[in-house]
Amino acid sequence: MQHRTSRSRTRHCRAHWKTGGPARAICTDPACGKATPPYHACQYCGFYRGREVLPPTGGDA
Repeated sequence: MQHRTSRSRTRHCRAHWKTGGPARAICTDPACGKATPPYHACQYCGFYRGREVLPPTGGDA
């Protein structure tokens, strides 16, 4: 027979449901090396998997 889970016990479990920060990967361009979202082209230099796929924006690079 199961018993009802108390409010305190439920909230103690939920306290650990926090999300982490957004995932980041290091740009493959050795000259850039900035953190970018994984599986996306670098927004600063335009490189993805070792080759340039977008024109560089020149942000703060």
